[in-house]
Amino acid sequence: MRKFIRSFQFAAHGFILAFKRERNMKIHTFFAVAVILFGFYFHISAIEWTILLLTIGGMISAELMNTAIERTVDLVEEKYHPVAKQAKDIAASACLVYAVVSILIGCIVFLPKIPFLNGN
Repeated sequence: MRKFIRSFQFAAHGFILAFKRERNMKIHTFFAVAVILFGFYFHISAIEWTILLLTIGGMISAELMNTAIERTVDLVEEKYHPVAKQAKDIAASACLVYAVVSILIGCIVFLPKIPFLNGN
């Protein structure tokens, strides 16, 4: 049981470390909190909550994986190497794709609820 609890402590430490050191993690966390607050404000449905929570979790997970890949590449390859750059750029592009899709999902959920945008 102690090992099980320690695994949660390690995971929490990893999140805190990424949050403290990675600008994009701060940005994603800020928007995650904003989306959650908008969800309460607009009284979104259970399915909308499910979709948004999966989107938030996926975005934060993608950013954590991107950070882990970048750190691993930096550890393995101290000097500039084109393949190392490609690995880092590809990991970053995965986050960009997920971020764009997340924005689209947010628009699909929230734009119809804004009165002046839907003719009310």
